[in-house]
Amino acid sequence: MISHISIRDFAIIDELELDLYPGLNIITGETGAGKSIVIEAVSVALGSRADTAFVRSGKEKAYITLVVDTEDCDVSGLLEENDIPCEDQLIIRREISSTGKSLCRVNGVVVNLSVLSRLCKKIADIHGQYDHQSLLNPEYHIRLLDLYDEERIAPAKERTALLYRRFSQAKKALDDLKRDLSDSARKRDFMAYELQEIEKASPLPGEDESLEEQIRLMQNSEQIYRNLSETYEMLFSGSPSATEGLGKAMHLLGEISHISADIASFSEGVADCYYKLEDLGTELRRYRDSVSFSPEELDGAISRLDLIDGLKRKFGGSLEQVFRYRDQLSESLANIENADARLTELTAHAEECRRQLDESSRTLSGLRRDAAQRMTAQISAELAELNFNDAALTVDFKEYGKEPLYTENGVDTAEILISANRGEQPKPLARIASGGEISRIMLAFKRIIGDLDRIPTMIFDEIDTGISGITASIVGRKLLQISGSRQVICITHLPQIAAFGDHHYKILKQTDADSVHTTVVPLMEEEKVDEIARLLGGLNITETTKRSAEELLTLSRGEKRPD
Repeated sequence: MISHISIRDFAIIDELELDLYPGLNIITGETGAGKSIVIEAVSVALGSRADTAFVRSGKEKAYITLVVDTEDCDVSGLLEENDIPCEDQLIIRREISSTGKSLCRVNGVVVNLSVLSRLCKKIADIHGQYDHQSLLNPEYHIRLLDLYDEERIAPAKERTALLYRRFSQAKKALDDLKRDLSDSARKRDFMAYELQEIEKASPLPGEDESLEEQIRLMQNSEQIYRNLSETYEMLFSGSPSATEGLGKAMHLLGEISHISADIASFSEGVADCYYKLEDLGTELRRYRDSVSFSPEELDGAISRLDLIDGLKRKFGGSLEQVFRYRDQLSESLANIENADARLTELTAHAEECRRQLDESSRTLSGLRRDAAQRMTAQISAELAELNFNDAALTVDFKEYGKEPLYTENGVDTAEILISANRGEQPKPLARIASGGEISRIMLAFKRIIGDLDRIPTMIFDEIDTGISGITASIVGRKLLQISGSRQVICITHLPQIAAFGDHHYKILKQTDADSVHTTVVPLMEEEKVDEIARLLGGLNITETTKRSAEELLTLSRGEKRPD
């Protein structure tokens, strides 16, 4: 609930501090004193659009601060989502600059207007003579039904949402396949041609590198043979050859190797070189004898390399990419070949998902229609108590049609309609002409809905316009009943309503030579009598009006909640 309001330099308000409490908080004051300006300021703090005209003349900024106890507010998720400290109280501060800029803070964290608005919709609901927000919005009416019978409807909604997601996935898979098939049919011949081109070439992993080496060898075969032959001659067949020198050195060192360990080591090293050189000679001779030059082989290798390079350029830049593209082509063509079976399978799956969703949606719709009958019956009873004896309330459900529009919330589109007088056709709530009628209808809804919308504070700005007498007393009683489960702040000019207040505040306008100031004062018991007497009799408060005021308070106390 809202526990404190602070307003500074807003319109005709210089500085105003107001502590509020649970129950029914009544605000009264003379016409023009600024009662609605207080609610306008609260509305701005709660996220409505700001205007530079709100800044008090001669000031640079207007400030509105709300202190909100969060015990009954379902705001923790939004606070965490926006990195706002989650504490027992929220400090909501709105600054409006005369230059047109506006700044919103929640617990010291700057937030944008969208976040502030989402947050404050969970804190307070403001109802004015022609501003009933969610109640007049047809999109909210389905939510009212769902909240009214949440125990039965919530599981059905959850199942419907799950089946809707399954159906959406199945339909997307089917649509994707149809689109792919349409595209693939046009590309099938080209894909088959490309696959044939790769398979006909039959490249092997690493073949391009192997061919490049072969070509280098064949192009330099004469020099390779010559150099290898001369190397072999120097090492093995020359006079003296390297092997002869190593053999002689090995023999000489062998004769004296027993004399010293160092000499023995030298002997072993030379022997090792000798035998390694012999093995190398065998390999050199084999490799030299294998070197040959054939123009036909060279041309064949160059042509093969050109073919493979062409595949690489066309299909990815490397043989690995060529192989990957070949596999993709094979898979795509296989999918096309198996498309009819896959299409039949996905079509059947999507239809089964749609059937389950349709069944669940119709079950959900049935629960809502049953809830609508019970809810409208209860609200109609409340309307009768509010002197709406001929009112007829109905919920208009739109028919499905041949092609229902499935959503996570089912297929229902519903709007609450009312016939305020006998013989009239039901109309949307937003089209009720009388402000007094709107006020009473809204109170009937709020009385039945109770805590379903989980908004802890309700603010009523002169919703009593167009009513008087007995009806006004009934409205006051309804406000008192509603305040049993939530905080109610009500601006009124009717004494019959003001008498029911748990807490009573008076707005005062003071004028000096230079400016106008609006303040608010809490009223003690005797002051309540005087204020209600003023509401009854105007400026001339007589003993008669005071006795009438005391009688109103006495009667209302008989209906108030026990302390």
